[in-house]
Amino acid sequence: MSTLSVPFAPPAQQISAFPSLLIGPSGHLTPQGSFAEAQAAFLEPPAQVVEKLLDQLLQLNVGIVAHYYMDVELQGVLHAIKKRQTHMHKQGVPGIPETPIVAIADSLKMGDDAVLMCKQANVSSIICLGVDFMSESVHAILSRNGFQHVPVYRATQKHIGCSLAESAETDNYKAWLTRCASNDQKSLHVVYINTSLETKAVSSSILPTITCTSSNVLQTILQASAQIGPQNLQICYGPDTYMGQNLISLLDAVLTSNNGQGWDDSRIASQLHPQHNRATIQSLRDNIHVYPAGNCVVHHMFGQSVVDAVANSYSDAYVTAHLEVPGEMFQIALQKSLNDEGVVGSTSNILNFIERKVEEAAKNNNDQSLEKKRLKFILGTEAGMVTSIVRSVQDILDSNSCRNVEAEIIFPVSSDAVMGVDDTHSDTDEHIQMLEVVPGVSGGEGCSTAGGCATCPFMKMNDLDAVQDILEMIQTRGNKKSSELTLSKHLPPNRLKGKTIGGRDAIELGSEPIVFMREFMKSKRLSDDLVRRIEGMRGD
Repeated sequence: MSTLSVPFAPPAQQISAFPSLLIGPSGHLTPQGSFAEAQAAFLEPPAQVVEKLLDQLLQLNVGIVAHYYMDVELQGVLHAIKKRQTHMHKQGVPGIPETPIVAIADSLKMGDDAVLMCKQANVSSIICLGVDFMSESVHAILSRNGFQHVPVYRATQKHIGCSLAESAETDNYKAWLTRCASNDQKSLHVVYINTSLETKAVSSSILPTITCTSSNVLQTILQASAQIGPQNLQICYGPDTYMGQNLISLLDAVLTSNNGQGWDDSRIASQLHPQHNRATIQSLRDNIHVYPAGNCVVHHMFGQSVVDAVANSYSDAYVTAHLEVPGEMFQIALQKSLNDEGVVGSTSNILNFIERKVEEAAKNNNDQSLEKKRLKFILGTEAGMVTSIVRSVQDILDSNSCRNVEAEIIFPVSSDAVMGVDDTHSDTDEHIQMLEVVPGVSGGEGCSTAGGCATCPFMKMNDLDAVQDILEMIQTRGNKKSSELTLSKHLPPNRLKGKTIGGRDAIELGSEPIVFMREFMKSKRLSDDLVRRIEGMRGD
């Protein structure tokens, strides 16, 4: 049986140019390189496919929530469905809800969108396109909002894993949390949302725990430190090692900045947090502990050859980097961001940055007599989100009637990429490590020989055929017991059902860190309940 493993890195290679996708006015697209050609191939899906799928969703009252990292063919169809539904609603077509029944978002907003579909579009089933912890999270969020009766279906019966989430399900992670809890200081575990409900439950039983996203993690640790006291609070961040190290690098950049860059107490208070200054930022930085052994196979892709090419051959480009990418790539984007020439953060932060830069250029360069301006963006995250980028850039250029601005999205990957596959033969149990191309375009250029993938192989277990199969099963489930039985195998993992941890319901315990994060996002403060738990630890 073959299972995807974290790629091993062959010797570093020289990279002179990356594949890219040039987005111009009037829907013009120019891919450069086979990897970019694959990304562009499905951006304009056949109208009949879009119409058929939209009709099925409306007829069966089914909604779809999908992650940004979906397969490009699937994303192209989903974007077109959403656009078509909006157009039909504006035209006054009967029975077309205003609330979109298709949403493409990050892992947290997928749950919010599912709730909106149930409340405002009256959907009775949700198809969740992502990895398993996402469907699990969507179901938990629906349940806490009174929609526990709405089934959430995954695209496949198979386990859809995630290298990062699974790194937090090990004995090593529990041991790390236990060591954090044994510290004399008060402690808060800040856990990345891209983890299973079981991880959140077990973590909560060891340490007070709050969930974070890549968009709010910095504000979460800043507020926790200010509210409890920067010298009194130990923050344990996990499981994403790169993100934790990058947060420390970001604080170091503030602390080591010279006067010319202006990170004095006044700027810290106005741009980072009103209750912080250089002294408190130093205390916060000294009291962060990062789990040392967790990473995502996608964001692990940036090796030295990729970093060198970005630094040496793309100095004129904006550099974007997800908080999960390795340090060298993050440092380039971080330094660029100080001059508004780059951004570090979440997928939403990256999309918003590109939109803002294109909007500024479109408004300032809409004189047709001006020379054409090309904006270059290094896409330092999973390539799947290019579908959303293309749609946004095209809308901005068209709405501004701008014909002399174009955006080039650059994929920092190697064109001859391979990755390791663990192959265990069932008849001999012989374990063999092989070099095999990643499933996909032209021999799998989605993975870098520097050590990772630009397209997530787990996310690509979701595809258009699987969606159509689920809809057919939903349509026949009342008449065919086999459809009902098969659909039950598409439900999210339910490892915590009926279990307790420390006398508490495990599902409730696992949902608690998400609730704490929700409360923080609303009030910008840690909840009284969470504070009491932190204060109840050592250090009083």
